[in-house]
Amino acid sequence: MDPTGQKYFTIIDYVIFALLLVASMAIGLYYAFTGGRQSTTQEFLYADRSMKCLPLSLSLMATFQSAVAIIGTPAEVYANGTQYWFIGCSYILGLLIPAHIFIPLFYRLHLTSVYQYLELRFCKAVRICGTVTFIFQMVIYMGVGIYTPALALNAVTGFHLWGAVLATGLVCTLYTALGGLKAVVWTDVFQTVVMFTGQLAVIIVGIHQAGGLSDAWVKVRDGGRISGIDLNPDPTVRHTFWTLGVGGVFLMLSLYGVNQAQVQRYLSSRTEREAIMSCYMVLPCLQVALMLSCLMGLVMYACYGNNSPLEQQYITSKDQMMLYFVMDMLQNFPGLPGLFVACLFSASLSTISSAFNSLATVTMVDLIKPHYSMTEARATLLSKILALSYGIICVAMAYVVHLMNSSVLQAALSIFGMVGGPLLGLFCLGIFFPCANSIGAVIGLAAGLIMSFWVGIGGFLSRMPSSVQVLPLNSTNTVPAVSGNITVIDAASRPVGLNGLYSLSYMWYSALNSSTVVLIGLLISFMTGPTKGDDVASGTVYPVMRTAQSLVHKLVKPSACCTSPPEHTQIDDHKEINGNVTEDAGTEEETETFLPSNAVSPVEHETSV
Repeated sequence: MDPTGQKYFTIIDYVIFALLLVASMAIGLYYAFTGGRQSTTQEFLYADRSMKCLPLSLSLMATFQSAVAIIGTPAEVYANGTQYWFIGCSYILGLLIPAHIFIPLFYRLHLTSVYQYLELRFCKAVRICGTVTFIFQMVIYMGVGIYTPALALNAVTGFHLWGAVLATGLVCTLYTALGGLKAVVWTDVFQTVVMFTGQLAVIIVGIHQAGGLSDAWVKVRDGGRISGIDLNPDPTVRHTFWTLGVGGVFLMLSLYGVNQAQVQRYLSSRTEREAIMSCYMVLPCLQVALMLSCLMGLVMYACYGNNSPLEQQYITSKDQMMLYFVMDMLQNFPGLPGLFVACLFSASLSTISSAFNSLATVTMVDLIKPHYSMTEARATLLSKILALSYGIICVAMAYVVHLMNSSVLQAALSIFGMVGGPLLGLFCLGIFFPCANSIGAVIGLAAGLIMSFWVGIGGFLSRMPSSVQVLPLNSTNTVPAVSGNITVIDAASRPVGLNGLYSLSYMWYSALNSSTVVLIGLLISFMTGPTKGDDVASGTVYPVMRTAQSLVHKLVKPSACCTSPPEHTQIDDHKEINGNVTEDAGTEEETETFLPSNAVSPVEHETSV
């Protein structure tokens, strides 16, 4: 083994990596010069609302299945075992709730930006606050997404750091700005295939290098990397069943329920049914992606055991381990390192291209269009310029991330918890609580953001003295260790007071911050005068009590075989909520609680992009 830890690409590896970039650019150019040629904002930002559920589901998965997950998850499993795998439990509720609550509500309001909902439910000020918060969240995350694979590639192969950042950023910016959402979705599909192929190839060859499947299993089992269910209720423990399975639900809701990048894909579906189906289809895709990432971590342990390249000082960060493993163990297989790097950068491209497109959308729809009238051609051109501008900002943010020192997996999820949590709370306040008013919404959002940055930055600073931060085995409470050794603090020294709050597992950030928004928002709403039922815009509130009563009725229905047909009850409920009954009211359960699919949305009287 080379004591410097430096590995090198072969010509075949460079060719495979280059083909990824060329193919991604070709897809963007194809959609730039075919069809409507991205000549309208409807086509550029929403693909003419013509997308089918299969490509959408793969794009929905790829959007946040970034290089962060491909690098961070295997390193986490290698160091701490398979406990992180239990986050897959949160995917179930984290996708069922959006499919049955958020998607029908947003789709039937005919929204262009998800933040238009906030104006319909509250006021324009709340909409602007939500939009600005989302822009802040995604700009920061873009920096993590583009910098992570470039840093790992540079550390292990010597590939120029900023050359990789600029190449990725340039290609992604161009195909997003030229091809619009159609290009983004179909490149996501292509890049998802590359991701799965690269991961699967690494797992198969890695198992062979470890001596076969049975030998690999014995090694990871004897090494204690197969974790059982940890039911420890302590919220300061990084990864337990509760932090991952429950706290992860709030993180999933902030990503797949109210995030513009995902909602924009739902709204680009041909029908509401296809939008819901695409959300359902994301579940097995995410489970497969999680399984592959965790298996790579186990295979890596089967090959290295406790002789970590980090401890041998061949690398300087655990986030470099996965790529180092590929270059070290698999370099005798020509093209395989290049395939994995293509897999890594595919994940990066899919994430940041989605960010560019969604950021251009909310900036255009929420901040520019309501205040400036312009022709369709000019609006489309401005949307493309915005996508290009965010590409430049993304590269600048990569430099900011370069100045930080933290695990990329924890950093990325913390960002979404710190900023996505308050946004989730704001939407939940409006959707589930008809009494909430605009003042409560603004103050609640501000309180949630203050809480999130107080806890998040406080926790970051409390662990800052460590020169090389290595996440401890299932605990956020660490003693700085320059050598990178894992240190676990016993229960007797468990932090209390503010230190206990700062030690909160990052997986609880979304739950804490969204709950803060809801509680403070309701308190302020009652203090300033709650919103009356007649003042709430039609279709903007989910009737929780009515839905619960309907569910109870269905549960006891088998014992009441001689009761009147349930269809009459459904029609009456529909009349009471919407004031009219449409012919297709019985085709979907959700039509009882939201605007009918053929209703005219209040958004259509506002601005249409």
